[in-house]
Amino acid sequence: MKQAKWFFHPVFVFVLSTVALLCSLFLYIYWYVGISAGLNSLAYRYQLDSSQFFDAKPWVVILVLSLLVGVILVGILIIFIYNLKTLQLYRLQQTFINNFTHELKTPVTSLKLYLETFTKYEIPRDEQLKYISFMLQDTERLSNNINSILNLARIESKVYEGEFTNVDLVELVQGFLASNHHIFRECDIHVEKPPGKEFYQPVIMSLIEMLLMNILTNAKKYNNSGRPSIRITFEEGENNLLIRFSDNGIGIEKGERKKIFKKFYQCRNHDEHTAVGGSGIGLYLAQHIARLHNGKITADSDGAGKGSVFTVALPLKPKRKNHERSSTKAHSHHRG
Repeated sequence: MKQAKWFFHPVFVFVLSTVALLCSLFLYIYWYVGISAGLNSLAYRYQLDSSQFFDAKPWVVILVLSLLVGVILVGILIIFIYNLKTLQLYRLQQTFINNFTHELKTPVTSLKLYLETFTKYEIPRDEQLKYISFMLQDTERLSNNINSILNLARIESKVYEGEFTNVDLVELVQGFLASNHHIFRECDIHVEKPPGKEFYQPVIMSLIEMLLMNILTNAKKYNNSGRPSIRITFEEGENNLLIRFSDNGIGIEKGERKKIFKKFYQCRNHDEHTAVGGSGIGLYLAQHIARLHNGKITADSDGAGKGSVFTVALPLKPKRKNHERSSTKAHSHHRG
């Protein structure tokens, strides 16, 4: 399929449509001017009935011209659809650039202000520590934004080196929350699993942690309640493992449930009808990470203001013994 994509390239389609148009015009002129005149002359010379030559020919011309016009119309339609998608992507990119510029500029401005304060004034030690804490948060925010762009390029190219390690996903999630408690200290996050169950899966731990970070920060960001609440549950299906993230956020409208996984797309605040700040690539990255593990992410919601449920579905692997760990070096090409 990839080798045939050149056939739908807009330049090729445009050239093909132009050639078809020129051929139709040439055929019309050549047939009705050249051939018709020649056959009329031949019929006159030999005193033949000219209807014997022209009864069937117009239908052939009409058929050929109809096919050529059809090719032209299809080509124009393809170019029109391509231009619409290009325009939509351009608008999304502009939104991404504006929002991401803000995401980068805000912590830089904050850092500059704190540093200028340090250079101009004598500040008590306790105040210094408070400002340093704020500066560390800003640097972490900058680092996360830069890493998002770098990871986007690596994951989109489907080239990511890492080790698949067989781990208990419940323990992985609990460990991730413990090590990132400072990020989610304003949230109530509860991890639940069926008693007596173990959920060992071969995963690239750094990528799964990235997936968790994107889903959880998304639940935290798109939340107008006084305190975000997130419930993480594990369920074993027939052929897959389901990890559900249920929150009390702003919810997702039906028309946005698939759009939110598109690159640069941002949900709008249902109350203010404005886009919530961010890069618009968090869920896009999370979906690609799930696909790298042969899984997928789906979103569901009862509507605006009624929270959201994100479900990560991973293929169910054979059960392994407790604490067994097996890792295989991931090749340089992992297809999503």
